[in-house]
Amino acid sequence: MVVDGFVWSCFIVFILLMLALDLGVFHRKSHEIKIKEALSWSAVWIALALVFNYGVYVFMGKEKAIEFLTGYVIEKSLSIDNLFVFLMVFTYFKVESKYQHKVLFWGILGALVMRAIFIFAGVALISKFHWIIYVFGVLLIFTGIKMIFHKDAPIEPDKNPLVRLFKKFFPVTKEEHGGNFFVKIEGRTFATPLFIVLLIVEFTDLIFAVDSIPAILAITNDTFIIFTSNVFAILGLRALYFALAGITKYFYYLKYGLSAILIFVGIKMTIVDWYKIPIVYSLFVIAGILTVSILLSLGFPKNTDEIK
Repeated sequence: MVVDGFVWSCFIVFILLMLALDLGVFHRKSHEIKIKEALSWSAVWIALALVFNYGVYVFMGKEKAIEFLTGYVIEKSLSIDNLFVFLMVFTYFKVESKYQHKVLFWGILGALVMRAIFIFAGVALISKFHWIIYVFGVLLIFTGIKMIFHKDAPIEPDKNPLVRLFKKFFPVTKEEHGGNFFVKIEGRTFATPLFIVLLIVEFTDLIFAVDSIPAILAITNDTFIIFTSNVFAILGLRALYFALAGITKYFYYLKYGLSAILIFVGIKMTIVDWYKIPIVYSLFVIAGILTVSILLSLGFPKNTDEIK
């Protein structure tokens, strides 16, 4: 089924409306997001994703609905890894809790644009050059194996290529200036450290997109399904951050679960011409891996001193 321009337009208008309500109404004033509020918003975004999933089932069929749900679960689970990086960045720059939502809002808005570019480019490449799917598959397997042995490195913003490039052309203040991204001092425009935080958040999502987009391309090459599942997963990421920020370090085995998911999806891509794993099986495998890694983290917690 080919999704026409009207459906695309309606979806984009809906997303823009939700973003406008989020920033312009519910979070018009900067404030600290409490766990109760964060959990409520997480529930809202998950509910919206499931309602949309039902709409896909009704209008596009069972197979597309399973593709959307599988893609959503993959993107949601992989995006959890972003939370660890966001937490480190905010801690390093000592960003006040009341300004973190603003950074994540604009960071995720930029992420939506970057993801859209990656998605359309990825689908176009696979459609024109089928062998690219093997490259993506090997990349995911390599990334999954690397994740197993990877240790969290300290944040070093001055070594970030995007930050270094920006500082060459734009002056940066040392103070936050009330949560503004830019300020004028003696007639000159300066960026604030909060904008540097935003740059790092954008750069981080760009790196994660290199893994997550090929992962969902293993499930479907339907641009509409890929884009919508990505959008719902990303839009719920802010609320998920505030809900889980204080306890993400306790999900010690989650990274092994995520690495297993990447390896599984990578294998699925590399063997697609010989054996196509049914989408419903993929959904069960991915959900199972995620569930087991979370249960192991809760059942066999590591010493908190080891995972600080």
